[in-house]
Amino acid sequence: MSEQAVKIPRHIAIIMDGNGRWAKQRLQPRFMGHRAGVKAVEGIVKRCAQLGVEVLSLFAFSSENWRRPGKEVSLLMDLFSHALNNQVKKLHDNNIKLQIIGDISGFSSALQKQIKQAHEMTQNNTGLTLNIAANYGGRWDITQSVRQLAEQVASGELAADAISEEMINRHLTTASLPEPDLFIRTGGEQRVSNFLLWQMAYTEFYFTDVLWPEFDAGQLNKAIDSFRHRERRFGRTSEQLQDDADA
Repeated sequence: MSEQAVKIPRHIAIIMDGNGRWAKQRLQPRFMGHRAGVKAVEGIVKRCAQLGVEVLSLFAFSSENWRRPGKEVSLLMDLFSHALNNQVKKLHDNNIKLQIIGDISGFSSALQKQIKQAHEMTQNNTGLTLNIAANYGGRWDITQSVRQLAEQVASGELAADAISEEMINRHLTTASLPEPDLFIRTGGEQRVSNFLLWQMAYTEFYFTDVLWPEFDAGQLNKAIDSFRHRERRFGRTSEQLQDDADA
């Protein structure tokens, strides 16, 4: 079957788990696993662009990851900065739009500047949107959305009983993006770990034991193949879906 004939998710969200275990299996420091993980990102971004995926969201650094050993956090920040320096121009040349979502105020001023420059360089690109969640948490995202609405209520701009799901959604960091169709977590764990909690209400989940540095285009194809065999009802019955298809 051609790729065009396969039902491709518009938006794929991934928790890239298993870098540390990958390194440990090879008697290497955890940081080497994170470096290998960056290489895996390159391959998955390329494959998603080839398939016509509209949005790829990657959980790069959660708000809880600050609890890791200080040395590892410092190395992760250096790796993030290095990746921005070396990859943004390549993304731009391939018409890929880069977005960083999360509380970037927690990063150094130099890293914040890099993020701003990356946004500006790629903001008008029309291909794949690469959405990187950094210092991000799903609860934080919902909280900051509700806080903005609360401020409007306090100022008299908005009535409390006028607040709707749509309004909350419009103030999330992903407001401009379609909701994820497919969520993938590598490394064997089966939880969402505070990632896109609001947005994944009707997302299809795919878990694999494959560690992230070994998750390649072939593994992505397996996840998409699983997705395309799912029946997505969004609260309706199978019979209703069939009636719509017949119509």
